[in-house]
Amino acid sequence: MALAFVRTTGRGLTDRLLWAFADRLQARGFALAGVVQTNSDRPGSHHCDMDVRVLPGGPVIRINQVLGEEARGCRLNPAALEEAVALVEAGLDPSPDLLIINKFGKHEGEGRGFRPLIGEALSREIPVLLGVNGLNQSAFEQFSGDYAEEIAADSASLDAWFDRLKQQAA
Repeated sequence: MALAFVRTTGRGLTDRLLWAFADRLQARGFALAGVVQTNSDRPGSHHCDMDVRVLPGGPVIRINQVLGEEARGCRLNPAALEEAVALVEAGLDPSPDLLIINKFGKHEGEGRGFRPLIGEALSREIPVLLGVNGLNQSAFEQFSGDYAEEIAADSASLDAWFDRLKQQAA
């Protein structure tokens, strides 16, 4: 079993890093499951739209709610998140080479969202790579204990980690 995570401090950096990593692995012919996220500016707003692409080939699901300019709370649309979870769950058969989840977020910290699916993948010996931010680091550590490996947040480190996994599995 392999559970790894990356974290960055810049807004959207983890999303871009995992998206590019998924694209590189797919170009190399590896089977992936999971979601990667992209954020796009919304004209006339300081909020962005958050879309996840279900791996390997879509669909793209908008996971945020538009709550108005003054909204300060969580903008995640739980129904859209659960739709993504269901689609990713279907992608675990046959077993992919890697499950990528863009973020271990508040819902996962509370036992919802992708958390059960992460556990299922690990029990089936499917390696898992997650993005984790500072807000959810404590919840992730409670979930993962000492088991998770932090990967440096750069392309070369992610590639080396995955190549090492594939060599160990061979």
